[in-house]
Amino acid sequence: MGAAAPPPAAPAGEHHGLAVALFAVVVLVTLAITLWVGRRGQAAEDFFAGGRDFSPLQNGFALSGDYLSAASFLGVAGLIALYGYDGVLYSIGFLVAWLVVLMLVAELVRNAGRYTLADVLALRMRHRQVRAAAGSASIVVTLLYLIAQMVGAGSLVALLLGTDSGQAKTWTIVGVGALMIVYVTVGGMRATTWIQIVKAFLLIAGSVLLTVLVLVRFHGDLADLMRTAAQGSGAGQRYLEPGLKYGTGLTSRLDFFSLGLALVLGTAGLPHILSRFYTVPTARAARRSTMWAIGLVGAFYLMAIVLGLGATALIGSPAVRAANPAGNTAVPLLALDLGGGEGSTWGIILFALISAIAFATILAVVAGLTLASSAAFAHDLYARVWRRRAGDGRPVTEHQEVLVARVAAVVIGALAIALSLFAQQLNVAFLVGLAFAVAASANLPVLLFSLFWRRFTTRGAIWSVYGGLVPAVLLVVFSPVVSGSRTAVFPGLDFHWFPLENPGLVSIPLGFLAGWVGTLTSRELPDPDRYAELEVRALTGTGAA
Repeated sequence: MGAAAPPPAAPAGEHHGLAVALFAVVVLVTLAITLWVGRRGQAAEDFFAGGRDFSPLQNGFALSGDYLSAASFLGVAGLIALYGYDGVLYSIGFLVAWLVVLMLVAELVRNAGRYTLADVLALRMRHRQVRAAAGSASIVVTLLYLIAQMVGAGSLVALLLGTDSGQAKTWTIVGVGALMIVYVTVGGMRATTWIQIVKAFLLIAGSVLLTVLVLVRFHGDLADLMRTAAQGSGAGQRYLEPGLKYGTGLTSRLDFFSLGLALVLGTAGLPHILSRFYTVPTARAARRSTMWAIGLVGAFYLMAIVLGLGATALIGSPAVRAANPAGNTAVPLLALDLGGGEGSTWGIILFALISAIAFATILAVVAGLTLASSAAFAHDLYARVWRRRAGDGRPVTEHQEVLVARVAAVVIGALAIALSLFAQQLNVAFLVGLAFAVAASANLPVLLFSLFWRRFTTRGAIWSVYGGLVPAVLLVVFSPVVSGSRTAVFPGLDFHWFPLENPGLVSIPLGFLAGWVGTLTSRELPDPDRYAELEVRALTGTGAA
């Protein structure tokens, strides 16, 4: 069974209506959820934490919904379709990361914080500089993640409309940005959580459907699927072996190690994942939520491997690359082929259905990301750093925090739209890898030091955040991601000097090293009482919000 030829195209002409109609249904349903839930509560706890009354199962679905982004559904399957074994490594990294979350941070963060990562740090170090550092890092990470989701949306809708028009992608990015602003400003965390739950169910159901169809096509013979994928890849047996993407030299292998380090350590530092633990009533519920999420995420990534192999076997890597150089449209094209191919009714229906699910995935994740970044701005930077007290001397109220968070959502959404327009040629899974690297460099070291190192000081915390954040961002700017390659953000320029595409190998150790050096050189003595307070609260839940 060889690769299909000629390459499949997006549905054309009269079939656009069905796909557009399903997209419209997704948008209307999510907007209805937002408007319905948005009326139920406007207090800060409702806006930032959804009232803390979601069950572990509900929050487990929401966690998986937040985590299974366009990078998972579109990017990972696309990388497997293009690079085989090396693409599978992405899915392994994304999954293993949850063990770090489960073992080290889920319960402790739920007990020690209130709405954001900075709340955890503030229990020991009640200094504005610490909140400023943590809040700034959270905004940078979520912006990088937002760019990945919106690039995925542009690729998806361009495929749907059968066009490579930059204008279509641009308007799609603008539209997604506008929708995410509405979700956050109107519904807050409660609406965002329900959108995540619905989206996670649809994503798992759609993946199951496609996986079953692929396995039926190959009569359940996984060996035949892999052999046919190798034939359709154009690389032969190398497709099934390490090295097709990351095996061409020392730099390539270091890049792979850097990526793996970022994926495994980055999840525990992602602001929108950490904020999910505040939506359940207890630390035990947070741990059970994580266990549900691990099961759902694990099942999905097993199916993503089958979908990537199926796309290569039935469509062929050259055709996938022709439709989108980064492979972001492999899954919708696979759905079209499984339904009967271009021009067939079932092919169009399946293509439209899977595209709509992917679009719902993007909408849900961007809402969670925007909420996390606006919470960091309003709760940490505005209320605790810039204006701890209003003009009349009274503390900033929760109502003012929520109002500022809504305004921040608009500004952050506009900034994400502008940045996304420059990154449309990059693979969404790759872009998310960069966000993971920054999270693992800036957020994870300070979080672990604060929770587990008794001697940790304020200077150590500040140095740890900036010591990971600044190198990570600078190394990305001067890497082949931004200039010096055909797929760079600025392909016509070349000012890169850092050889790796992912900075994690350098920036993550720097984050830990900076925190250690900052603590050892600090004249401030660690406060044993504050550490004891944090330890008791984190481990027992005494005094938790």
